Amino acid sequence: MQTLSNTYAVKLATCAISLGALALLVACGRAPAPSGQMTDNGALPAIRYASHLAADEQLPPGADLRNAKPGDPAVIKAGETLFSAMNCDGCHGAGGSGWVGPSLADGRWRYGGSDGAVFASIYYGRPKGMPAFGGKLGTDGVWTLVTYLKSLPIPPNIATESWENR
Repeated sequence: MQTLSNTYAVKLATCAISLGALALLVACGRAPAPSGQMTDNGALPAIRYASHLAADEQLPPGADLRNAKPGDPAVIKAGETLFSAMNCDGCHGAGGSGWVGPSLADGRWRYGGSDGAVFASIYYGRPKGMPAFGGKLGTDGVWTLVTYLKSLPIPPNIATESWENR
């Protein structure tokens, strides 16, 4: 009878260890939040835009997302490679010049052109076609794409329309 109890205890301990290891693996696979601090209620801070409307003049806590390596040539090169590898050019065209999706090289941004706004568009996605890539790329991958996109030269003749005043 003692052997049966010991065998059961070993199996139970092995199962508990396996479940703990699985929980760690799942937690480690999550992409980190784009900003480090949570608000008092546990929500991530919002990104503030000049166009936000506030109920009773009270906006939720805002964050200013900052790119740690803007203009870094190595990051720009890595971003160019990632842009192609993630098939961003499948919608946004070669060099972000626009195709099915809007141009990312014309200096016009529907949801804001700050580094933080471009980060939010890639990380969280946008309605009507832009998938959220934050879960796939994590913050470092998204910042790499932002650095690349912000490095693209604006062409002298812009064939797209402006999203301002819409």
